[in-house]
Amino acid sequence: MEEAEEAGNGAPADGNDVNAETGDGAALPNGDAGALRAVGTLPRFRSCDSSPLSPQSNGPEDPGDPGLRPRNTFEVNRRQSAPDHVPSGDKKLFTRGLFSKRQAEAGPPSQSAPGWKLFGKVPLREGGQKDSRTIQQDRNPGNFTSVSTPNLLGTGEYEARTGKLSPTAVPDGCPHGRRKNLEFQPLSTTALILEDRPANLPAKSSEEAQRHRQEYDEMVAEAKKRELKDARRKVKQMKERFRQEDIIANTMVVWNTEILPNWESMRNTRRARDLWWQGLPPNVRGRVWSLAVGNELNITPELYEIFLSRAKERWKSFSETGSEAEMASLADRESSLDLIKLDIARTFPSLFIFQKGGPYHDLLHSVLGAYTCYRPDVGYVQGMSFIAAVLILNLEEADAFIAFANLLNKPCQMAFFRVDHELMLKYFAAFEAFFEENLPRLCEHFRGYSLTPDLYLIDWIFTLYSKSLPLDVACRVWDVFCRDGEEFLFRTGLGILRLYEDVLLQMDFIHIAQFLTRLPEDMASENLFSCISSTQMVSGNRKWTQVFNS
Repeated sequence: MEEAEEAGNGAPADGNDVNAETGDGAALPNGDAGALRAVGTLPRFRSCDSSPLSPQSNGPEDPGDPGLRPRNTFEVNRRQSAPDHVPSGDKKLFTRGLFSKRQAEAGPPSQSAPGWKLFGKVPLREGGQKDSRTIQQDRNPGNFTSVSTPNLLGTGEYEARTGKLSPTAVPDGCPHGRRKNLEFQPLSTTALILEDRPANLPAKSSEEAQRHRQEYDEMVAEAKKRELKDARRKVKQMKERFRQEDIIANTMVVWNTEILPNWESMRNTRRARDLWWQGLPPNVRGRVWSLAVGNELNITPELYEIFLSRAKERWKSFSETGSEAEMASLADRESSLDLIKLDIARTFPSLFIFQKGGPYHDLLHSVLGAYTCYRPDVGYVQGMSFIAAVLILNLEEADAFIAFANLLNKPCQMAFFRVDHELMLKYFAAFEAFFEENLPRLCEHFRGYSLTPDLYLIDWIFTLYSKSLPLDVACRVWDVFCRDGEEFLFRTGLGILRLYEDVLLQMDFIHIAQFLTRLPEDMASENLFSCISSTQMVSGNRKWTQVFNS
């Protein structure tokens, strides 16, 4: 390195000084480049590439191209230390590489696309670009073909373009060490099937090539069939969607112009009941629910505000005392207010609207808190949050509270939320009677595993199916429930069992309980209501009310 630094400070002006740099004092004969091979040691900064040593020269590497500029200061010093004036006899030493390069074979100019090296982009080759599937003839015997990769530079091409030799390069004089261009990079499955193998593999036979062509044609035909099938399915879905939208729009007009203005006289007509069964339009659903549930408790929005204020005072008291245990001595069950926070986080978690920070979190918290203070004898029971959440999605805050309080005041809901064991057993017995009447095989299968209705009905009734069914299906169940009352809740349960009867018959106790707790999310409302309509709520010529009261 010290010699390199001295050379950088002052370049010799003639050829004798250059020869003196070899270190042995021997002069190199002019024009004899082979004499350089006999020299024992050469300075590390001596150039052995084909690029001129003058930094001002425009050789193979264009200084204007940032991708081809020297990447370290050592190379810059090497170029700056090169002699400016070299005799013609020694000029060959600096205008050729250490080893002679292979002469390119005669042929048309290359038309490959620009390639990439480790740092920077290799300049464009002369000519246009080839197609990515261009097949180029190799120089290997046998005329094997390989798929060209125009965006990649081979080792020889990179060396020829940059004028540098890689550390592992071997002269052409060593045929055994010559690196062959055997790299094969197929661009698609088509290349694997249709093109010939690379040079390092045996050639395909005609039978094999024909078989590959046939396999490829079969693959393409199968892919086209799948695409056509998917396209038809999407078209069918879009048509069904447009049809449903038209039905909803027409139905909404009927509800707003004919049924709702004349509610008392129209609610039990055949036309209104048929439209009810088809599902209420979202724009009128909340109003129809409120009218169908009614307000037997005569709750007003002002009363809701009173109980909401009381709930806020209780929450403030809990935050000051830091524990709910100190309030447990109260005769009422308002102390369950603190449990609401825990249950809200588990309410429709996939929607992310009722959790803390969501747009309906505070609203749901207020409705449940106000009801807990309104009915301290009931308090808050796990599962109420799902019912209140469905109402909040369809009604305003005060209207949702009014519908919520009246809905839970129904005999069936009150029996379950107050855990009236006697009434609950009567509901379970009535359900099992209709279960045996409609689905005898499945009923016997359940009995064989001692699987009683309470294991799955409690969760369904507590949340009115809003937790077990997809939300849109649950809302449609609510539509008819508001029309037919508690009987439809148990009829819906039988419809679910009918829909999945074949699946349940293949399951054991554990899998049945797990399946009925978490029903499939892809359940279609049309399929469920088709099974519900096939379920007859008649057992021994007795209807639901008669069976329940017997």
